[in-house]
Amino acid sequence: MQNISQDAEVQNEDDLALQTYFKPGITPEDVSAVFPLKRAQPVLQAFTALFHGGFNGVLLRLLVLRELAADVETPSLSRADINAKLGYLEADALETVLSRLRSTGLLIWDASQSVYRIAPTARNVLAAIESLLQVEENNDQAEMSYMLTQVAGAQAVGGVSVEQLHHLLGRLIELTEEFSDAIASGSEFQLRTAQQKWHTACDWVEKGSEIIHAITNDSRADAATHRAAQAIGRAQSALLNMQGMFSRALNQIERQRVHLGQSGLSTTDIKTWLLQKDDLAALADDALAKPVTPMFITPSEMIDVAESELLSHRVSALAGALPAGENAPSIANDDSDALHELDHWLALLTEADASEKPISLQDLLLPSNFSIASYRASMLPLLGDPNESALQGATGILARLPLVFNSKDKMHKVHDEHVAAMSIASLSASDAANAVQPARKAKPTASAEPSEPSAPPVETRETP
Repeated sequence: MQNISQDAEVQNEDDLALQTYFKPGITPEDVSAVFPLKRAQPVLQAFTALFHGGFNGVLLRLLVLRELAADVETPSLSRADINAKLGYLEADALETVLSRLRSTGLLIWDASQSVYRIAPTARNVLAAIESLLQVEENNDQAEMSYMLTQVAGAQAVGGVSVEQLHHLLGRLIELTEEFSDAIASGSEFQLRTAQQKWHTACDWVEKGSEIIHAITNDSRADAATHRAAQAIGRAQSALLNMQGMFSRALNQIERQRVHLGQSGLSTTDIKTWLLQKDDLAALADDALAKPVTPMFITPSEMIDVAESELLSHRVSALAGALPAGENAPSIANDDSDALHELDHWLALLTEADASEKPISLQDLLLPSNFSIASYRASMLPLLGDPNESALQGATGILARLPLVFNSKDKMHKVHDEHVAAMSIASLSASDAANAVQPARKAKPTASAEPSEPSAPPVETRETP
């Protein structure tokens, strides 16, 4: 009778302490969300017993409990068995952890047999933790696998809760917003990272489609569960439809990519190379022969210099004399090399016979150095371009050639002195273009200058 009264006093003290967190006039019983949490108090106390305190203490308690639960051959463990299994721990530290686990009910001490037993609540807590640890080991970038496995397991054993579906729905909406922000940013690196994460999310969406279909067709599920499952289906469709948005954004970046002269390198290549460097400041070592010497000027000296400059300008304005004429500096024609290379490239494409079978792009681009191969590849989007074919000049002739460019989003290594790898692509006759699905490529805007081509649809990688 005394124990019952003591438990009642502890419960009343807990209720009073919880009441202090609520506004006056509102009790915890008035909030419906409080009841399921208070009902799950034993499970929550088990988590508190494990995760209270610093990280090292939490790590030690989880280590001891996992080691004890891993022995499935016998349901009970003597103190001698525990000492032998955890012999690498200090005796005082082990005793402290065992005492805490025993006082919180995660370990049950059987005094009649002098053995320890793992409590069922402890095994449930460990099972949930193991699932989370497995997610970290699998490196799930979309962070959906744990929620999806929980939904699948609950559906398999007798019904999923609305809360579990809401967690999955919330994660899908978060991913959709994250991908939309990456597309709106216009950053190629953010787009590439988000697209890789999108592929991982789509893999989990395909695995979860059957589960969501089973939930929607389950006659035992209530109306709230059906609505949540239907909302997840709509969120999955919105997520899958983002492939076209990624493609358009990446194609827009390809059209606007800036190339550094005729080297074949772009600003993206430079940024990628810089990101691979751990210490950017080390690139400036031995770059300056003399250190920069700062010069400090007082306000009076600044006034004297400003006054001198002002008077000199005023004197020249009063004189009204025009400056002596100078001959305009002669500028060399920087496009001469590009024009010669374009004429040579046109001659090769005109002589190419793709009527019988497609010609591998490797046979046309190589052998040549990396800059020439990149320049030739950058002109390929002009093939079949209706706007460019209406123009005069070499680029218009290139656009009117009866050739169709086909490429794949894959690369293969080539045996060349200057080029290490390039995209898998080919040229075929235009008569066969309607018989096959045209390759996805980024069409450049019309340009009359051959020295400023659009971004190459064929990716070439220079041999280091």
